[in-house]
Amino acid sequence: MALDKEQNKPHDALARILADDMDAVNTLIQKRMASEHAPRIPEVTAHLVNAGGKRLRPMLTLAAAHLCGYQGDHHIRLAATVEFIHTATLLHDDVVDESGQRRGRPTANLLWDNKSSVLVGDYLFSRSFQLMVETGSLRVLDVLANASATIAEGEVLQLTAAQDVNTTEETYLQVVRGKTAALFSAATQVGGIISAADEDICQALYDYGDALGIAFQIADDLLDVVGDAKSIGKNVGDDFRERKLTLPLIKAIAAGGEHDRVFWTRTIAKGDQGEGDLEHAINLMHTTGAIEATRKDALDWSNKAQQSLSVLPDSELKTILQDLAVYVVSRLS
Repeated sequence: MALDKEQNKPHDALARILADDMDAVNTLIQKRMASEHAPRIPEVTAHLVNAGGKRLRPMLTLAAAHLCGYQGDHHIRLAATVEFIHTATLLHDDVVDESGQRRGRPTANLLWDNKSSVLVGDYLFSRSFQLMVETGSLRVLDVLANASATIAEGEVLQLTAAQDVNTTEETYLQVVRGKTAALFSAATQVGGIISAADEDICQALYDYGDALGIAFQIADDLLDVVGDAKSIGKNVGDDFRERKLTLPLIKAIAAGGEHDRVFWTRTIAKGDQGEGDLEHAINLMHTTGAIEATRKDALDWSNKAQQSLSVLPDSELKTILQDLAVYVVSRLS
């Protein structure tokens, strides 16, 4: 989900507070994405890394470390690690989804080819593990390695569930925890771990990232239905066209009648989509109450994220992180 460019937003406040650290992270990213023998690697990587993303995930790692009073420099390596993992998954996702646009620009697989996107993604995953090891923390390695595996697992689960109109909200949540929330929760948790914070603090940071990631993805899925291409950085209705069972669609199928199910079976299960089908699908999501129910779920997860930080002492950073949980769902109102 593309966050807008207005000032005085939580992610802008994070960026200002963490500016020095983010400069160090960006320098490290530029250094580690270089390749002496394969110049296409930095070319492809730079296309995504320099595309104007908000770097939210690495900022979460830095913020978590600061919340826990960390004084070293390993949080810089971990923030770069998180960004490399994220960039690698984006490269792979665009190949799997056959996407043509990301962050308002042509995807790397469109500008180069699928082989380049997959192999450069693999290279970035390898770089991320090198950075993890440099922290000397087996627990950090365990958390981020598990997150990487969970991300891949979530993507595969989404593939198998994509065309199944019997997909449940429970399966959807499992997919979201894999493809999105796993990296959010790992990003915040390792900030606490590298700081040697108490276990209840590390767990709170994990819970925050988990709930924030789920709220973020639900909002992203809903904006695919109710947003516009300019604000979300991709084509509206891509999920329907790609036959993804996102939450508003799952809720609409469950709440609809048999006639509606025939429509969903044709367009999603069989992939027989024609002119006017997207508009009809969006209309069904509205009339069944699926849009409003999905919006409520996103708000509930946003509230969980805010509440999870209650064990941490009050600070400017804590307030900003809580505001961020509000902001990721604010455009759904």
